[in-house]
Formats: sequence, C-alpha cells, structure tokens
Amino acid sequence: MRLSPLRRTLLAAAVGFGLATPALAAEREILNSSYDIARELFAAINPEFRNHWQSEHGEEIGIQQSHGGSSAQARAILQGLRADVVTYNQVTDVQVLADAGLVAEDWQQQLPNNASPYYSTTAFLVRKDNPKSIESWDDLVRDDVKMVFPNPKTSGNGRYTYLAAWGFADREFDGDEEQIHDFMRTFLRNVAVFDTGGRGATTSFIERGIGDVLISFESEVNNIRQEYGEDDYEVIVPPVSILAEFPVAVVEPNAERNGNLDLAQAYLDYLYSEEAQRMLAGFNYRVHHEAVVEEFADRFPDTELLLVEDIAGSWEEAMETHFDSGGLLDQLQRRR
Repeated sequence: MRLSPLRRTLLAAAVGFGLATPALAAEREILNSSYDIARELFAAINPEFRNHWQSEHGEEIGIQQSHGGSSAQARAILQGLRADVVTYNQVTDVQVLADAGLVAEDWQQQLPNNASPYYSTTAFLVRKDNPKSIESWDDLVRDDVKMVFPNPKTSGNGRYTYLAAWGFADREFDGDEEQIHDFMRTFLRNVAVFDTGGRGATTSFIERGIGDVLISFESEVNNIRQEYGEDDYEVIVPPVSILAEFPVAVVEPNAERNGNLDLAQAYLDYLYSEEAQRMLAGFNYRVHHEAVVEEFADRFPDTELLLVEDIAGSWEEAMETHFDSGGLLDQLQRRR
C-alpha cells in the first residue's frame, strides 16, 4: 500500500525528532528546528529555497529538518542540538533561547510582523455531518462531547487551545473567576486523550477513532481534511478564537559556528517572499503578503482573534500562571 506524505509522517511521529536529510550532499547545509506538524510544509518550501539560493548565488546547499513538540525542540537546542534556525509555534520557545544567549535579544524586531511570517488560529475538526453539532467553545463542555488535543504541558499547540478556551470563558462570564474555573474544569474533563504533540493528537483522532472533535491549528485541521477525505470530516472555525503566531529566528552562535549565518538569515527572509507566502497559504496558513491574502481570501473565514496578551497578560505570565508546575492547569486537572 502506498502511503501519502501525511500518513507516512503520522506513522513516524512516535519515534521522536525526525531528521530529514537532503537528497543530494552539499558543501553547506542548515538545520531547521521546527514544530511537530510542520513536516510537510517545509518538505515543500525547502526545495524551492534551495533553487532560489542556487539561482541567486550559484551555490548548492542542503537543508535538514528536526521536528517535535516546539518546547521539546527548544530544550534540545539548549542541550546541544546545533540548529541554525528555529521555526516554532510559540513565542516563549524562541524567547527561552534568547534568554540563554542563543538568539538575539531583539529577535522579534529583526523581521516583520514580530518575526512571525505566517499565523493561524485554533479550529475544530469534526466527523462527517458534525453529529454532535459542535460550533463553538461552549459546545465542548457538554456531557456528550469528548475532545482530543495536545497536552498544554508539552505542546504550544495545546497551550493555544487551552488559552483560547480560557479567553472564551472569560468573555462569556464577564471575568467571573469562579465560573471561568468551572468551565475550564469541565473542558479539561472532556479531553479523551492528551497526546504530547499535534501529530500524535491527529493519530488518536483519525487512526484510532478517539473523540468527537480534534482541536488544532486551523492549518492542520484543513490539511487533515484534505488528506483524509473532505466528505468524512468538517472544519469548524469558532466565532471567537486566538491569534497563533509562528515565530522564527536565527540561532546565531550555531549559525556562525557552522559557517551558515548568511544562509540562515536568507532562509528566514525567504519565508516573507510572495512565493513562500503563497506556499504557506496553500498549506492553509494565514499570511501577511497583501496579494496572497487577496488571492486566498475565500479560504479563511472571519473570526475574532483574541491575543495572548489580552487573555493572560503575556506569554511569560501565561506560562507562570497556567502551565508551570503547580499552575492553574495542574490545579484545574486535580479538581476536575
């Protein structure tokens, strides 16, 4: 049986970080440390950048990928993974590298849009005909609904889901802390399985048939639907969700040591080009390039995007208040 790219990476997801080597050896190559569900995306982008670089500079280069949960990838770099660039799904995973002196302190000012060349939001994937009539966050706390999404302890994807639900509850209950906590306890109780990363959650929902709804990035649930059958699944973008930024940065000490500083910077710059932005939109990410935004406008429904800063003050505060050991996530799970 011939497996599609997404099915192959689903089967490989459980083995840990995936290192994808270029087909041809090259004198220079960069390593991109990226989040779990970006495998197919960069498998498409990397050959185009190699061609772009060769046409501009006459040099054949290689690109390797390391994939896993965004936070786990950042820890791997702290422990010695010599990545030249990072393309993550959460600001704090880049910031922890900046705090360690591996990324520039002003990394968010070094590239447009807070160094986030593309973005997404949190959306729902439901089974054919939406049998549980799931439309928004309040449907997810019903007794008859079970969810699958990545563990917020290990996944930036999961943290966005948790914070989007919190932001909805905060608005729904006018900031009443007791009602917000009650909502979140029920929300967490309705999770059928917490996988460590987004690809594992997809496996649980699609391959193992667990749960009524998969919660992930809008880009991922659309890609899953396209891959596994548009007649078998539906994508629901709730009327209120969260802005999910995908920050990128050069790991300067590594890139300098590897002799790749110019190449690493050009790689990230390329993600803002019209060509790359069109590929990103083709993978169902929302982008900033005006011509591409207009071209793909029908693909992305309107939704109100809450900011992490509005929900939790900042990513740093979100981590400390909600996700650190003993934080609200732990407390709510103990009491659910």
